[in-house]
Amino acid sequence: MYLHLGKGTVVPEKTIVAIFDLDITSQSHLTRKYLAAAEKRGEVVNAAEDIPKSFLVCAEGGRHTVYLSQMNAATLLKRSTERLDSSF
Repeated sequence: MYLHLGKGTVVPEKTIVAIFDLDITSQSHLTRKYLAAAEKRGEVVNAAEDIPKSFLVCAEGGRHTVYLSQMNAATLLKRSTERLDSSF
């Protein structure tokens, strides 16, 4: 299954490592440092048409990608778990 992040960006759900609320996590200097380093390495994909509200860390083939999304982290998580619940 795939998860739509916005701006035509979809990711395979099996690659999602974590979903973070950007408002809460960006208060930490460690998160800001991680995001800055990921951007410097070219690992950040902006899937937000407006101000991002969440970010996802995805891993596939030993490579990490950080996706910025304008969707709320709770919404992304709900969409993901709804598909999981319906598949059982």
